[in-house]
Amino acid sequence: MRAARLIKMVLLLQSRPSMTAAELARELEVSERTVTRDAQALSEAGVPVYADRGRAGGYRLVGGYRTRLTGLARNEAEALFLSGVPGALREMGLEDAASAARLKVSAALLPSLRDASRAAAQRFHLDAPSWFTEPKTPELLPVVADAVWDDRRVVARYRRGDSDVERALDPYGLVLKAGIWYLCARVTGRDSYRVYRIDRFTAVDLLDGDRFARHEDFDLPAFWEEQADQFARSILHTEVVVRLSPDGVRRLPYAVDPATAREALEAADGPEHKDKHKDKDKTGWVTVTLPVESEEVAHGQLAGLGPEVEVLAPEVLRVRFARDAARLAALYGA
Repeated sequence: MRAARLIKMVLLLQSRPSMTAAELARELEVSERTVTRDAQALSEAGVPVYADRGRAGGYRLVGGYRTRLTGLARNEAEALFLSGVPGALREMGLEDAASAARLKVSAALLPSLRDASRAAAQRFHLDAPSWFTEPKTPELLPVVADAVWDDRRVVARYRRGDSDVERALDPYGLVLKAGIWYLCARVTGRDSYRVYRIDRFTAVDLLDGDRFARHEDFDLPAFWEEQADQFARSILHTEVVVRLSPDGVRRLPYAVDPATAREALEAADGPEHKDKHKDKDKTGWVTVTLPVESEEVAHGQLAGLGPEVEVLAPEVLRVRFARDAARLAALYGA
């Protein structure tokens, strides 16, 4: 641990003109007394660390000293490409590797470019989870991440309904969607790929020495996009017919799946839909046939539109909204 800390200290000093003991202690997560001892150890080892005394003093490298320890290890290089998602790095156990990679790159840059990483961090940040959620890191995520990096075959047990299922999997890739981690994997011995929620895994065992041959034509972003589109459409089992005010038309994509809302509104502009529903009346309201997951889900989604939507069908859903309206009227004394 100390050797790694000493190397990190040299790289920090190489990437900046000078640093105070407090700054080094914060970066290295040690006390200032430990920084002093480490600086002395480096000096005794031949690294020219110079201590400037006084209130504005600190530590710096003299004589144009440059370390040759800036070569990236494989895991550091891989982590560097994910350095824009610090939360994901931390959850996968790659935070230290990414930090070391950034330091090595910074140390290898020209002095005029050494503030590039800081400038980028001040201007861009990715916050993956959706609003009003508190995502929890799956306990088995680091194990799964290791298997993905090393192309290691695993035996995973996961919850499916009320039972546990065990599968041998070739883990191809990880996806973080709205704060939830998914594994894209191929069931060993089959050609099809599947998606698993990692928080439903109850156990993951790495198979010693058992690596799989990755299909080079597998495209993770394209696969995920296709799977996400199929999933979004597969859960739409029924339809509702609604009238929307102009404001309701504007707000519909925020109440239901945006792609579904867009397609339904575009269909409402077509001649066939106009003949069937007389879709636009004199007040500007539009009649739309909307695919939904279920009547229960539709009730929760459309309720958010308030008086900007009128349910026309099915009748049971229209009756439910009428009851809601009557209760609201009684509640507010209208």
